[in-house]
Amino acid sequence: MAREIINIQVYTSKNPLQLDRIGTYFEEIEPRAGTPARYVPRSVQLDLEGGVIGRLRSGPRGKLFSPDSWHHADSGAANNWGKGHYTEGAELADALLEMIRKQSEKCDALQGFQLIHSLGGGTGSGLGTLLLSKLREEEPDRMLATFSIMPSPLVSETVVEPYNAILSIHQLTENSDLTVCMDNEALHNINVKNMKIAHPTFEDMNAIVAKVMCGVSTSLRFPGQLNGDLRKLGMNLIPFPRLHYLLPSYSPLVSAAAGAYQGQSVPELVGSLFDRHNFLVACDPRMGRYLTAATIFRGKLSSQEIEIAVQQLQNKNSNAFVDWIPDNVSITLCAVPPVGQTQAGICLSNTTAIQEVFKRISALFSSMYKRKAFMHWYTGEGMDEMEFAEAESNVADLIAEYQQGGDLADESYAPSSIGQYEDETPSEY
Repeated sequence: MAREIINIQVYTSKNPLQLDRIGTYFEEIEPRAGTPARYVPRSVQLDLEGGVIGRLRSGPRGKLFSPDSWHHADSGAANNWGKGHYTEGAELADALLEMIRKQSEKCDALQGFQLIHSLGGGTGSGLGTLLLSKLREEEPDRMLATFSIMPSPLVSETVVEPYNAILSIHQLTENSDLTVCMDNEALHNINVKNMKIAHPTFEDMNAIVAKVMCGVSTSLRFPGQLNGDLRKLGMNLIPFPRLHYLLPSYSPLVSAAAGAYQGQSVPELVGSLFDRHNFLVACDPRMGRYLTAATIFRGKLSSQEIEIAVQQLQNKNSNAFVDWIPDNVSITLCAVPPVGQTQAGICLSNTTAIQEVFKRISALFSSMYKRKAFMHWYTGEGMDEMEFAEAESNVADLIAEYQQGGDLADESYAPSSIGQYEDETPSEY
């Protein structure tokens, strides 16, 4: 809870649990006489053009951030991965790393970095992966986690999205420790089907993204029973270093009007986390197997009830989980519920069904690359065609590793009915 005083967001809640780990993402500012304590986010906002940065700074939350945490160029990346990674972005790299260094030095025990970016444009993909590789060189022993917006087939802004995405996935596979995937198509479908919003805006989509990000960071921000941190999360979710792409889901996702007329038991809450309608990536989890999953529950919930519900779901849908990883669904509990809700659940799934996204993007990439379409824009920024071939090969290897990890070649395996309704077939997507 916060109220605005002289254009500065000030913390006003009385819940002591919300301040127990406030230093994870915020820096406390010594209050002036007669004013409450203030907290400034420990973050850096970057872009290669000033328009978006200007709108954010002039918006209702712009004064929440320190003026020194904003940085932008003027030329933009023109949806070109090469511009963001090699030319325009490379010119800013040293200044941006200095800003990040100043922010990280304010931490008592730096655990890692979180990068929020999109893979379809030029800045988020090119500059984002450049910063990721620089951070890997500077801080090799720290966790690097990303929230990456994947291009989707039905919601596309630029024709070269497959190029930017494959080049970015190539970098993420090598340098990221944990990547949480989302896409606009799934966000749009959730707003229309679950939230009953006929024409969702970006604000509606961002509200769902914010819920998931708050849920994923719950164990970092609040104390709780059976709690974990960023490194423990990676330890329990990533069986092999390259297979670190996670599918998030959230529950409950219902409209405000419908939520007032329905409750949700613990088994229903657990089951909905594995329902594909609540996934933030447009792929069908029934077409793969779960390697691991991490569930995070918020609110006053019984740990015994949750453990029983998770165990029953695994026993009922045993084919959906690989049998060579025991106890592959971890549970985290936090007593602090989300704002406006009494209870909620978040799930991060490492499932072989994510290869469906990679296959979709790779097919679009290959159809353009074999004709060398739009290549001159990238080679004009100093890129070599071999970089495209290397990225395509690396993503193909990644798809093969997911297939091998899930034993999908086993003829005895059949897609599970988990998350499936009677009137649906697995081929709906």
